[in-house]
Amino acid sequence: MKIFNAEQIRRIDAATIDHEPVASADLMERAASALYHWIVERYEVTTHFSLFAGPGNNGGDALALARIMVKNGYKVKVFIINTGGSFSDDFQVNLDRLRSAAIIATMISDEKEIPDLQQGTVVIDGIFGSGLSHPVSGLPASVIRMLNQSGHIIISIDIPSGLFCDRLPTADSDAIICASYTLSFQFPKLTFMTHEGYCYTGRWEVLEIGLLPDAIASEHTSYFYVTTDDISSLIKGRSRFDHKGVFGHALIIAGSYGKAGAAILASSAALRSGAGLVTCHLPVKCVSPFQCALPEAMASPDDGDEHITSLPEVLKYDAVGVGPGIGTDPDTRKTFAELLSSYRNPMVVDADGLNILSLEPDMISLLPENSVLTPHPGEFSRLTGVKNSGLERLSLQMEFASRYRCIVVLKGAFTSVALPDGRVFFNSTGNPGMATAGSGDTLTGIITSLLAQGYLPADAAVTGVFLHGLAGDLALSDASPESLMAGDIIRNLGMAYKLLA
Repeated sequence: MKIFNAEQIRRIDAATIDHEPVASADLMERAASALYHWIVERYEVTTHFSLFAGPGNNGGDALALARIMVKNGYKVKVFIINTGGSFSDDFQVNLDRLRSAAIIATMISDEKEIPDLQQGTVVIDGIFGSGLSHPVSGLPASVIRMLNQSGHIIISIDIPSGLFCDRLPTADSDAIICASYTLSFQFPKLTFMTHEGYCYTGRWEVLEIGLLPDAIASEHTSYFYVTTDDISSLIKGRSRFDHKGVFGHALIIAGSYGKAGAAILASSAALRSGAGLVTCHLPVKCVSPFQCALPEAMASPDDGDEHITSLPEVLKYDAVGVGPGIGTDPDTRKTFAELLSSYRNPMVVDADGLNILSLEPDMISLLPENSVLTPHPGEFSRLTGVKNSGLERLSLQMEFASRYRCIVVLKGAFTSVALPDGRVFFNSTGNPGMATAGSGDTLTGIITSLLAQGYLPADAAVTGVFLHGLAGDLALSDASPESLMAGDIIRNLGMAYKLLA
């Protein structure tokens, strides 16, 4: 699913109006119907609603929704915020339709006219939409602050009022609606993918409103939101006559004394993700617990007792994943440098592999092209030497991927996968329960397994992130976020594949 900026959305709307053809006010009616169907599935007709409309097209959407709701028996109080300017043409059309239906709208022209809402009221926010270009001030800001302080459920139409579509919130962040739900038309907004924006959106959903497919297809973007349909088409099938050699031999370089678990988790995830063979190279003291825990994998004992000091014959493997639990001992750093020099196929680098790159930045340029790096925000800050947030971090992630010709998987609520060609894919699966020890090790195993099976590096990264999150979501179905463990993710990979099939 593509993610567009405000100007691109306007162009797609205009193309839909021109080519269907459909009047802009009738396209607004389509959007209002989608909103109504979402509401009717969740709220009884006895629920009281207060709807706040601004002077633009977002307000027009709100007025169209109010008319449909009242027509179907809902109790809706309509408030229009008088900003002192003119109404948009489509707003005026819907205001006239509202009056024709004998529905009274109350104009708010002064702070003293801001209403007190009765207990249990659900607020619908249609004050400003995705086209907002400047911070909210004056009367609309006062209304927004009142609504935020009211404690009521707030449903925002398309985007919370005051939040920019593709820019971070400004210092006047108290003049942005803190929505309980955001119902975005056709596409998510880029700001939804950031921690700063997500603070205001609450739970967001995308509503299909039938915009012109050709216009969507022809509009270029660097940003995508990954859905089940996207991933299902990438999953490779299996033939009855296939054998383990067909599905690749993955090498996991992981573990140090006291951290055999990282090696076990990464290798187990690699097997559960479909690699035909998995070998784990690990220190001698980790070999016995590893083979007891995971008899299906092979162990390659290192020369060192407690940490990685040597390499196996790496060229015989189809894919290599390195980093979970290996530490940053000087001998391990030297061995990691040898790996970068000797194995020139794309590899997966995580955890202490990333920490070594942070300590030895000259090694970054040695990464094989299209290698997959999987940092969390802290590791990424150490890797780049810069502490950023939100869209600034995204920009830095894209720059890093382009400069070093690698794939950067920045883990988080909507894990983003930045490719060297400038595209970024935001993941739609996963949950807060996955913020637990070993979760990253399992992702390393999954992506390494997909590389070994012959997936292109970009497909392996995007698919691996999606599978990882989907397995986590399935694990949560019979657990709680607090109780979820990395092993639960691995145990649900089979069902994740089954759902995608």
